[in-house]
Amino acid sequence: MPSGEQHDRSAPEPAAAPARIVLLTDFGTRDGYPASMRGVIAGIAPHASVDDATHDITPGDVHSAAYVLARYARFQPRGTIHLAVVDPGVGSARRAIAAEIDGQYYVTPDNGLLTRVLRDAASSRVVELDETGYHRAEVSATFHGRDIFAPAAAWLARGVTLDELGHPLDDPVLLDLPQPQYDGAGIEGVVEYVDHFGNLITNIPGRSVAPDARVAIAGREVGPVRRTYADVVPGSLLALIGSDGMLEIAVRNGSAATLLGVDRGAAAIVRAPAGSQYSFSPKRRGGRRE
Repeated sequence: MPSGEQHDRSAPEPAAAPARIVLLTDFGTRDGYPASMRGVIAGIAPHASVDDATHDITPGDVHSAAYVLARYARFQPRGTIHLAVVDPGVGSARRAIAAEIDGQYYVTPDNGLLTRVLRDAASSRVVELDETGYHRAEVSATFHGRDIFAPAAAWLARGVTLDELGHPLDDPVLLDLPQPQYDGAGIEGVVEYVDHFGNLITNIPGRSVAPDARVAIAGREVGPVRRTYADVVPGSLLALIGSDGMLEIAVRNGSAATLLGVDRGAAAIVRAPAGSQYSFSPKRRGGRRE
């Protein structure tokens, strides 16, 4: 389709089952920004279903958005269209992209938001959204979520192919994600994400942590790894393996982030209990007792 030509929106909907679009943004809900995107989608693909993952990402926090997107995307069915817009570089030279990754579709700014999804992908292809005929006729320099990304997601829902939306791109921006360090005697990692409850979720896989290992966060001893929050009294700090399979530090009925005064990037350390020796390995569940 020639650049600048607007697609005929009166064309009939495809006969396939209605597509599903899932929204993630840092727009909040009080200013109507998500509703603007929903309106654009409805004008192009009125039969598509639109769900909200969240609009409460901290403004401009691409790292957290990438974490949250990867957290829920793996539970979505094939064909789901993820419209994820956390875009501190809106209006700049950063690219707008769409991708097909393991049978699902993603429409995002090219700022690293797809890093975690791409890292774990078996198959992927990415295009730059440079076919302007699939943008709104007037594109604001400050609201590409409404004028570029929402239309792209809607046209995908209408059956437009990824290749029609733009040209292939083989160098999407990727975030630098810290990896846990193993030294045989323990593991050194960091807090990767702080959830709504103030739980500090680390980059240390639970399979690598022995059940009676000792955990320290930001220099403070937490104690042995517990099975669940109810294993300690209310208000107590604890370490456990969370629902994502990663080591986390929490406070029962409270916020570990508030109690400890830490955020993403805080150091987390796992060591063997006194009197025991373990060989910690990224592939070994619980380490090896010697």
